[in-house]
Amino acid sequence: MINLERGLKRELSFLDLTMSSLGAIIGSGWLFAAFTAAYLAGPSSIFSWVIGGVIVLFIGLVYAELGSMIPESGGIARYTQYSHGHLTSFIVGWAAVIAYASVPAVEAEATVQYMSHFFPGLYVKSTLTTSGLIFAALLIVAFFTVNYFGIKVFARINTPLTIWKFLMPTLTVIVLAIVGLHGTNFSHIGGFMPMKSSGMLGAVASAGIVFSYLGFRQAVDLAGEAKNPQRDVPRALIVSIVIGIILYTLLQVVFIGALPTSVLGKGWAAIASNAQIAGAPFAQLAIFAGLSWLSTLLFIDAFLSPAGTGSIYLASTTRVLDALGRNGYMPKGLAKINPKTGIPSIALVVAAIISLIFLAPFPAWQSLVAIVSGATVFTYMVGPISAAVFRRTMPNVPRPIRLGGLSWIAPVAFIGASLIIYWDGWVADEKLLGIILIGVVLYLIISAIVPQTIAKPSAQSFKSSVWMVFYLLFMLAMSYYGSGVFGAPANHGKGFIPYPWDLVVIAVVSLLFYYWGVSSGYRSKAADEVLEALEETRETGAL
Repeated sequence: MINLERGLKRELSFLDLTMSSLGAIIGSGWLFAAFTAAYLAGPSSIFSWVIGGVIVLFIGLVYAELGSMIPESGGIARYTQYSHGHLTSFIVGWAAVIAYASVPAVEAEATVQYMSHFFPGLYVKSTLTTSGLIFAALLIVAFFTVNYFGIKVFARINTPLTIWKFLMPTLTVIVLAIVGLHGTNFSHIGGFMPMKSSGMLGAVASAGIVFSYLGFRQAVDLAGEAKNPQRDVPRALIVSIVIGIILYTLLQVVFIGALPTSVLGKGWAAIASNAQIAGAPFAQLAIFAGLSWLSTLLFIDAFLSPAGTGSIYLASTTRVLDALGRNGYMPKGLAKINPKTGIPSIALVVAAIISLIFLAPFPAWQSLVAIVSGATVFTYMVGPISAAVFRRTMPNVPRPIRLGGLSWIAPVAFIGASLIIYWDGWVADEKLLGIILIGVVLYLIISAIVPQTIAKPSAQSFKSSVWMVFYLLFMLAMSYYGSGVFGAPANHGKGFIPYPWDLVVIAVVSLLFYYWGVSSGYRSKAADEVLEALEETRETGAL
C-alpha cells in the first residue's frame, strides 16, 4: 500500500507554497526573457507574454483540481501512473527529469552572465568560459546545501527570498515608467509587429516566456509536505500564475519603452548583438537612464533571483526522482527518506549531479531555455488527460477544487501545450523529443532484462501508452515538415505545410490525440492504492 506520509514533514503553509511557485516563476526569466522576446518579436512580445500566460493558466486550472484531489509530492510523475500505468508515467517522468534538473543549471548560468559585468572573464562571446562554468557549478552546490538541511530550512530561506524577488521587478517597472518611456519605440521600424504574428507566437517558446511561467507547478510537487494541501495547493497555483502574468507583461512594456531610441537604429533583431544589453538587460537600461542605484540593486538581484529559483527546482527534481523510485522506474533507493532531514537525500544528490552535467553542453542561458521550455510543457500537457480520465475512473473521490468546464478547458490546455512545443522549432524539438524516445527504448530494454529492479510495464499499461508514442512521432514530424517560421533561423524545418495552416494541423490532430489519450486511460492498481492511502490519511486528520 502507498504511504503518503513516508516520513515527509508537513510544514509548508499557503504562503510557503505560493512563494515556492512564485519564486520559481520569478527567476532568471525576468532578467533575460524580456530582452530575448524583444529582438524576436519587437513590441508584439507584450502579447506573447499574455498568450503564454493564458495557456499556462489553463494548464494550471487543471492541476488545481489534480492537486486538491491527490496532494502528493512528485505528483507530476504520479498522476499518469494512476491514469495510464507504467509506460506513460515513465515517459512523463523521464521528461520531467530532463526539464527540472536542467533548470538549476539555467539559473546558475544566468547569475554568471550578469556577474560577467564585473568579471568579464566569466562570459565571453555569448558563452561561459571555464572559470564561468566553475562558478556556475559552485552555485549548484550551494542550491544542494540549502535543500539538504530539510524542507523547513528551505522554506525559511525561500519565502523571504521570494518576497525580495517580487519586489525587485515591481520596483523596476515603477521606476522605469516614472523616468519615462519612449512612445515611438512601440511603432518603430516595422511597426508594432515587425516579425509578424509568427514572431510573436514563436517568442512564447523560444524567448524564455513559457520557461518563466512554468514554475507554478512547484506547489504540486511539494504537496506532500504541505500542512493543508487540499486547500492550499490549488490556491497557491492560481495566485502565483496570475501574479506572474501581470508582472511579466508590465516588465515587457517598460523594457520596450525604456530602450534608448539610438539602440534601435537597425531594428529590433539587431539588439541581439548588442553585447552591453545582452549581458545584463535591465541593469543596462538603468545605467542608460542614469539610475546607478537601481542598476546596483539589479546586479544584486541577478544573484538572488536565479539562486532562489535554482534551489526550488533542485527541490522539485528531487521529488520527481523520489516519485520515479516509488513507481519502480528507477532504483528504489531514490525514494529513501533521510529521517533527520525528512527529505529523499539520495535523490537530492542525483538531482544535483544531473544539474551539473547540463552545464557543459549548454554553456549559456539562451542555449538551454528552449529545450527546458519544451520538456517542461511536455510533462504538464498530460495533466489535462489524466484529469479527464479520473472523472471517469474515480468519479466519487473528493475534489475540494472541482473545475467547472473541464470538458473544454482540458482539451484547450492540451492543444495550447502542443502549440508551444511546436513553436520551439525543429532543432530544439529534435533534441528534446529524440531524447525522450531514446529513454523509452532504454526503459523497455532494461525493464525486460532486470524486471526485479526496474518495473516492467504490463500489457494494459503498454496498450494505454500507444497514443503517447504516436503523439511524440507526430510532433517530431510536424517540427520537421512544418512551416519552419518558428524558432531561430537555424531551427527552420522543411516548410512543407505553410503558416498558419501548420497551426491548424497541430490543433486538430492534437485534439484527436487528446481524446485518444483519455479513452486509453484506466484505473490502475496504483490508483487503488493511493485512494486507500488518502482515505487513511483523512481519517488521521492529516488532510
